[in-house]
Amino acid sequence: MKKFLFFICCYLAILSSNSVLAQTAKKIIIENSDYFDVNQVEIPDAVLLTGNVRANHDGIVLTCNKAYYFQKENYIKAFGNVQMVQGDTLFLNSKYAEYNGNVKKAFASGEAFMSSPDATLATDTINFDRNTQEVYYNSQGTINNKDNTLRSKSGRYYVAQKKFQFLTAVTITNPTYVIKSNHLDYYSNSGHSYLFGPSTITSKANYIYTEKGFYDTKKNLAHFLRKSYIKYEDRLIEGDSLYYDRNREFASATRNVKITDSVNRAIVKGHYAEVYKKQDSMFVTKRAVAVNFVENDSVYIHGKRLMVTGKENNRIIRAYNNVRFYKTDMSGKCDSLHSSAKTAITKLIGNPIIWNGESQITGDVMHLIGNNSTQKLDSLKVLNNTFLVSRDTLGTGYNQVKGQNLYGKFEEGKLHEVDIVKNAEVVYFMRNEANELIGINKNVSSKINLILENSAVETITFYKQVDGDIYPDKDLPENARKLRGLVWRGDERIKSKDDIFSDEENELNDKMIEAGKKEDEKENVPMKIRKETLDYDKKK
Repeated sequence: MKKFLFFICCYLAILSSNSVLAQTAKKIIIENSDYFDVNQVEIPDAVLLTGNVRANHDGIVLTCNKAYYFQKENYIKAFGNVQMVQGDTLFLNSKYAEYNGNVKKAFASGEAFMSSPDATLATDTINFDRNTQEVYYNSQGTINNKDNTLRSKSGRYYVAQKKFQFLTAVTITNPTYVIKSNHLDYYSNSGHSYLFGPSTITSKANYIYTEKGFYDTKKNLAHFLRKSYIKYEDRLIEGDSLYYDRNREFASATRNVKITDSVNRAIVKGHYAEVYKKQDSMFVTKRAVAVNFVENDSVYIHGKRLMVTGKENNRIIRAYNNVRFYKTDMSGKCDSLHSSAKTAITKLIGNPIIWNGESQITGDVMHLIGNNSTQKLDSLKVLNNTFLVSRDTLGTGYNQVKGQNLYGKFEEGKLHEVDIVKNAEVVYFMRNEANELIGINKNVSSKINLILENSAVETITFYKQVDGDIYPDKDLPENARKLRGLVWRGDERIKSKDDIFSDEENELNDKMIEAGKKEDEKENVPMKIRKETLDYDKKK
């Protein structure tokens, strides 16, 4: 009995709430109709309106050729040239429509067409909820917004925000590019697009991939996060955060940056980069390194700042501040570096030093010269104050060759022959096949020629004005075994590609890699809407 009374009370409460709703909801007002008719047989409880029908409900005006008006239900069905107008913000046209005044919801079908000050939507069926100010459709729709055309199978339009939202496949077609995504928010007033999930932007200039990004379709500015890259015909730009300006063909990348040059077989890495495509140039810093593939080997060039400019055959690499480089059989240091593809000359500028195998080479000016025909390292030129030194393999002494200039020739990427010219001096520890010391050669001459095998001296030849001798070990005092200016810097020698970086730079790199991993492990959520998007109409 108690349960029965409870259900009766609930039923009465529901009836009461419906009654209140009916009383509080504003009635649809029929402002005009050429003909008015009532037919309880064909249209029970409805009024038939025909000819220039015009109805008004709480700020929305409906016009059509014919309508069924259900006064008790506060409901209207409209036929022929139907249009619903909400102020100056929304116009909805169709062949057929329904409108419920109690719940303030509209339904339009048959060549349905919605227009707002910034965009138009054409589809088969449109629903409009005036309470939330949302328009939604679940049939193939086309949106036109000045230069952009959007197509999708379903979508939602938020009237107050002027935002289209797509959670299924959507395509934005622009005269310059095409955007494709499965989750996109598009603001029709500003042209701002927010991409989420696997998304692509394709143009003649490049191909862009991102899983979280922002694109301003009016200004052609973009910001991409999460697994993003920009791919040109010959270059791939990757980074945890990418900024892109299509008008200038400029891109900048931050954290875990990698730029791959497929034509020149080169890679540039760092944690901040700027790329100017039209000028064929890039700037990289924060543990910057350029990796070039030469003769089946990799050459690593590091500086605090790297600049790469020019097209393929006229490309110049510049490295600044504490430059270091490494390849399997050669490494070096200098203050700055200038490498030209056109001349095939790499200049080591400011306190240059090269380690070729176990040999240390220093001088005021150093040039590494390549051969553009063979794409191989050809020769080495060291000018002024040339000094070549290596440790005696079994003793405590140093093999030294000193002179004004050095000219070296490479074979298969290794320094094979060296000429030291003008004021040449030598101190060399001579050993027999049993590696026994047979004497110390101390000589001066106009020119010295060295033949190297496996980075060690095989033969020494002296030319013109030769003066010196081979001294027994016991007859040459320690102070006579070192040429003036000898500085052994073996502890500075770069023995691997990891040695080109300082401890501070490696710490930065570890932090950046770890930060990138943590970001990737986080759940991917849509990008926060920018203030410039929300305030766009305020600025106007």
